[in-house]
Amino acid sequence: MSNVISLVRHPTLRLNPNDDVVIAARPLQAGAKVEAEGVTCVDAIPAGHKLAVRAVANGQPVKRYDQIIGFATADISPGQHVHTHNLAFEMFERDYAVGVDAKPTPKPAAPATFMGIVRTDGRVATRNYIGVISTVNCSASVSKYVAAHFTPEVLKAFPNVDGVVPITHSSGCGMDSAGAGIDVLRRTIAGYCRHVNFAGVVIIGLGCEANQMDALFQAQQMHEGTLLKPLIIQTSGGTRKTVEAGIAAVRSMLPSANDVKRTRVPASHITIGLQCGGSDGYSGITANPALGAACDLLVSHGGTVILSETPEIYGAEHLLTRRAVSQAVADKLIRRIKWWEEYTARNDGSMDNNPSPGNKAGGLTTILEKSLGAVAKGGTTNLVDVVEYAQPVNAKGFVFMDTPGYDPVSATGQVAGGANLICFTTGRGSVYGCKPAPSIKLATNSMLYERMSEDMDVNCGAIVDGTVSVQDKGREIFELILRVASGEATKSEALGMGNDEFVPWLLGAVM
Repeated sequence: MSNVISLVRHPTLRLNPNDDVVIAARPLQAGAKVEAEGVTCVDAIPAGHKLAVRAVANGQPVKRYDQIIGFATADISPGQHVHTHNLAFEMFERDYAVGVDAKPTPKPAAPATFMGIVRTDGRVATRNYIGVISTVNCSASVSKYVAAHFTPEVLKAFPNVDGVVPITHSSGCGMDSAGAGIDVLRRTIAGYCRHVNFAGVVIIGLGCEANQMDALFQAQQMHEGTLLKPLIIQTSGGTRKTVEAGIAAVRSMLPSANDVKRTRVPASHITIGLQCGGSDGYSGITANPALGAACDLLVSHGGTVILSETPEIYGAEHLLTRRAVSQAVADKLIRRIKWWEEYTARNDGSMDNNPSPGNKAGGLTTILEKSLGAVAKGGTTNLVDVVEYAQPVNAKGFVFMDTPGYDPVSATGQVAGGANLICFTTGRGSVYGCKPAPSIKLATNSMLYERMSEDMDVNCGAIVDGTVSVQDKGREIFELILRVASGEATKSEALGMGNDEFVPWLLGAVM
């Protein structure tokens, strides 16, 4: 996919000379002339949607980014609107060409740094919370009651503690006590218990759930200590007594949690989970490639970025295998793609269930088109590893984690894997917040940024206007990443969001 984008103050945007379509930079009326393309609009073209600039016969592929985004379901003439009425998903063979685009990562002239919190084990946090985590939905209310006790007034004596966060969910029972489903849940919970942004954790169970506390600790090699305290409601004496015990446990952790200070550390300690939600026709033009440029900068400084949402790279995975550092890494990704094809088939679904209605209203027609824009978030550096959901990410550089496309589930896996910051692009207007990892939201267009300025951290819409380049916006995002990692609050943090976004991937039957 070409990285060269013609961004000028024209009514349309051409992404590659070989494309059959261009993108409307603003609404175009029927009869409007697009001089740069030599076509007249036959139909009205909404902003962010596709205008045909070449004739495409029924059944032939249509290209955007010089890549196939679907196949014509009717003859398409220049000037026509190209969308769901004349373009559809079809399977086609991709050339995985493993490693042909892998290249050395350039080194920066000067090292980037941020003000981080260095833990005793050498890991570096971007936030300093105490977590109250439930093993099962049945202990969710008790976990919330414990966390709710620690109001800003109560925590005033501990200014270096960012808050006490309830991490609750809807599962933990009504499931097999062995197998992939509970393995994934335990791995996810353990990832949060170990997360560098938690100075300490109280973990609360009911007592009779499938996700037994002792089995969780044994399976994940967790050990009770001064900063990891397990409580079980049924053996603690019920709701009130467990809440009291939980409050006491958090209180015991607060002095240690507060005894930290931020120090200057290399940017290599930053691990970012990459997300896009409520995407539109501009996502792959503005915010996603700009975030990709920021990721290239972070990787050049030794940091880590995690691309995910496997159903939303489908049809573009060959662009990642071409950057794989080895056949083994590429094979991991291909196996996950095959798993998803089988998974959706046995559930009577389709990989083209995506895009969502909101995506389509914003101009995205097929999963192929959405995926080609989504992979741009990962930048251009080598793919160094592929991990399964919520597995620890230990590699430095560009990593892929297998997750669903549903944003809260995907980001939960990334945070469990070690992401200490989230970058989230949106064209329709997601309000996603996250704890314990702060969430930076990037608007793909200026109208969204202006309409939802209290939620959006960065406006990437200026790229469409031609007033800023993708690379310059990437530099701006990278500098914001360093400031947020140093403690600057994101818009979602200012709104107090992030307590309810823990959504582990549920596999298997609910019994």
